[in-house]
Amino acid sequence: MIGYITLGTNNLQESAVFYDKLLSRAFDASRHMDNEKFIAWGTPDSPGQICIMKPYNNAMATVGNGTMISLQLKSQKEVNEIYALAIELGAACEGKPGPREMDAFYASYFRDLDGNKLCVFHYEPTEKN
Repeated sequence: MIGYITLGTNNLQESAVFYDKLLSRAFDASRHMDNEKFIAWGTPDSPGQICIMKPYNNAMATVGNGTMISLQLKSQKEVNEIYALAIELGAACEGKPGPREMDAFYASYFRDLDGNKLCVFHYEPTEKN
């Protein structure tokens, strides 16, 4: 259903390094489009893409209050690894990996270099969830 998600950035090249490493490790994603205003990553088996972009109106990129991008991973181990990688790449912690409202939902939260909030999670339903 989602075609692509765009996150604003004020430093395209610095942000590109962050997402090159994060998305290639998490999803084996690579750049599908790249120019002086935006970069888009995707995978061959999924039509959805994640993009970073300098705002079209040339104003400063700002963070949406209450806005968050959630990325589903295959295991709790991957959640731990991708969270650690994000922090290593300069992300700010918004919630360390662990179970949330229900044991089946295991997640971590962080903000990228521009302050955009991301969640990486693994959901494994049980009979009680």
